[in-house]
Amino acid sequence: MKIGFQKKYFLGIFIALFILAFDAYIYLNIQNLKRFVIPIGVLGITIGFSQFFMDLFKEFNRQKLMEDQFLEFNRNLVASINSGIPIPRAILNVSNADYGPLSSYVKKLAYQIEWGIPINEALKIFAGDTQNKIIARSISIIIEAEESGGDISSVLESVSESVQVIKKMKAERKSTAFSQIVQGYIVFFIFISIMLILQVKLFTQISQLGQQFRTAGFSVGGLLSGSGEGMELDTPFFLLVIIQGIFTGLMIGKFSEGSLKNGLFHSLIITIISILIITTVKGGI
Repeated sequence: MKIGFQKKYFLGIFIALFILAFDAYIYLNIQNLKRFVIPIGVLGITIGFSQFFMDLFKEFNRQKLMEDQFLEFNRNLVASINSGIPIPRAILNVSNADYGPLSSYVKKLAYQIEWGIPINEALKIFAGDTQNKIIARSISIIIEAEESGGDISSVLESVSESVQVIKKMKAERKSTAFSQIVQGYIVFFIFISIMLILQVKLFTQISQLGQQFRTAGFSVGGLLSGSGEGMELDTPFFLLVIIQGIFTGLMIGKFSEGSLKNGLFHSLIITIISILIITTVKGGI
């Protein structure tokens, strides 16, 4: 599955550059709004990449629809073959049906067969064009069966059953993991809240207490010093939240979709929201 650069992405990039330029102006000229420099910058960068990630998300959904329609294509093909028609002719017969996002690939397959391209070669091109692992795996099984002279109808039925089982297992896993996904998001944002309370409230009070001790003539150190390494915890806490967000998203994707790649969407969402919350509340990292 590949998504190339498209001209429409220039709009998001232009908006992002405009927001970043405005952000730089705020940083240099408007002292009262300096606390919002990082959130505005993150928002600008997010807008710049948003169109690409939206297309990526659409492509994931399109791939799922193609898998569903491939089952329909397979069933129609089995019905046609069972009537005594050879597989090349059967593909031509079923190619006019509506298979949604898979239709263009099926029609191309039919055209190639009409042009005299060998059936196995045409099927390999079909699998490559869809860029779908499940379809490619199924087509390879069909090609092997066709080359070995096996019962192609039985093989197609087995392929359909196999794809249905895989999709059913994915759906069941996603359904059972939904509560864990919600819990993952809730726990993570509770974690952020605790981190912010520690930094904004508790450590501030500790620093003030240290200042009072120094004013009274006592020597203090560590967290009570209010200065030095003892209180330099903002950056480690910020990095801790980001790392936690990345791995939380990956785990959510693994639980719900069985793929770390899909977890990158959750990681991206959690990380961006985390940065916006932290930098807006604290006025910086």
